[in-house]
Amino acid sequence: MRLRVEVTTKATQLPWEEVLKPGRSMVYDLLARVVPEVGRQFHGQGAGPYGMVPVGHGAPVFPQAEKRRGIYAVGGRGWVELGSPLFEVVNAFAQGLKQRELLDWGGAALRILNVVPVDPPAFESGRGRFRTSTPVVLKGTGRDAAGERTTRQAWLLPGDREYPVFLQRNLRRKAETLGLDPEVSLVDVTWVGAKRSFSVGGGSKPGAPVEVELSGPPETLQAIWSWGLGQANMAGFGWVAA
Repeated sequence: MRLRVEVTTKATQLPWEEVLKPGRSMVYDLLARVVPEVGRQFHGQGAGPYGMVPVGHGAPVFPQAEKRRGIYAVGGRGWVELGSPLFEVVNAFAQGLKQRELLDWGGAALRILNVVPVDPPAFESGRGRFRTSTPVVLKGTGRDAAGERTTRQAWLLPGDREYPVFLQRNLRRKAETLGLDPEVSLVDVTWVGAKRSFSVGGGSKPGAPVEVELSGPPETLQAIWSWGLGQANMAGFGWVAA
């Protein structure tokens, strides 16, 4: 499940380094207000056997903002989405947002107008298409086809040999983290967007938005939709467009 936070702002742009980075602080602030023990666990050791954090968010979206080359445009009415496959976490977000009138997003004041819950699709057929609005981040082994290590900072992009393997592995680890059926599979990558790097707390991370077709148990697909694709969802990467 996710929340769409409807906002308005008089700002006209965001620095590129602030497009995603403020989301992590917002998430922890909301958790600290309502369920501080959950926030401490997520920050300290994460959840489940892999220490993952089952939270995701997107970048602010302002459909009517004037688009300009090289500028992340904001202005007027828009929204920010955040979510989690855990009801307790989404409920904490909703309660925490009731205590705030503004979001400080990289120096831009976003005035909260409304908070709208958004349920995941049913995925009754056991298949679904997931298109991300932010880049998907993945790391591979750093080894070439011969098994030789070529780099220690092995960021993967769609088209790389290891990309499908590590994307599917991430999906199954998310299911195991949540105690769900992990038999989810990547069927196809059906679209690839432009590569972009975003600066977040741990430095700059590269990736590309993608659209993928997945198959698996409906409940598992719903959880992934609420969480996001790839790694670093807590930093805003791999957010699935509603």
